[in-house]
Amino acid sequence: SNVQLILLAENFNKMVEGLSKVDSMSNDFISNVSHEFKTPLSVIQSYAMLIQNPSVTTEEKRIYLNKIIESTQQLTSLVANILKLNKIDNNQFPVNKSEYNLTSQLAQCVLDFEEVWESKNITIIFNIEDDITVNSDSSLLNLVWNNLISNAIKFTPNGGTISFEASDNENWTIVKISDTGCGMDEETTRHIFEKFYQGDTSHSEKGNGLGLALTKKILDLTGNSINVESELGKGTTFSIAISK
Repeated sequence: SNVQLILLAENFNKMVEGLSKVDSMSNDFISNVSHEFKTPLSVIQSYAMLIQNPSVTTEEKRIYLNKIIESTQQLTSLVANILKLNKIDNNQFPVNKSEYNLTSQLAQCVLDFEEVWESKNITIIFNIEDDITVNSDSSLLNLVWNNLISNAIKFTPNGGTISFEASDNENWTIVKISDTGCGMDEETTRHIFEKFYQGDTSHSEKGNGLGLALTKKILDLTGNSINVESELGKGTTFSIAISK
């Protein structure tokens, strides 16, 4: 419990420190941010009140603390994405391009999520040649892959499949990330890269509507592009074109 409380305090500190740095948000943006804060804050308040009950068992307390920590991590992620978007909007995100092995980067990003996709019994199909290289900003593209892989895992049900493939032509390297998840309708697909847009509110607890907006901004910033194809109930494919 003590370790969990320390983690909780650290996440709150990161969140507060992050928000203090944001000084250029529009009223509409602030309104959206406030809305996204409501659910996790409500969860934190509810479980904190439950923990105060003297009849709560040690096991129940552990469960409630885990719920609180999950919500603070969600808030920390929200703030981190706001800060990154804020930096890009204010031209404070330098782009440092160099040639590097894209295959190795993608493989490592997939492995970083191994515990999560294994827990959902998701099959990973990695059909990318070993020696694909690109000339781009590896740290920024790392954020792109992490966002897309995280999304694919979140929206793919237990026992589903996520596949990775890549192809080269003279001007671009095309990476496709496909899942067998819940998919999106046409309306959602049209707006999916907009800040805070969530087409299916039943999945709103799984994200804050900023990951894909950040992904699009980073790819625009680095001279690359992204497209999405999706069918409700059948899955989604994101195609990322990286310029040579």
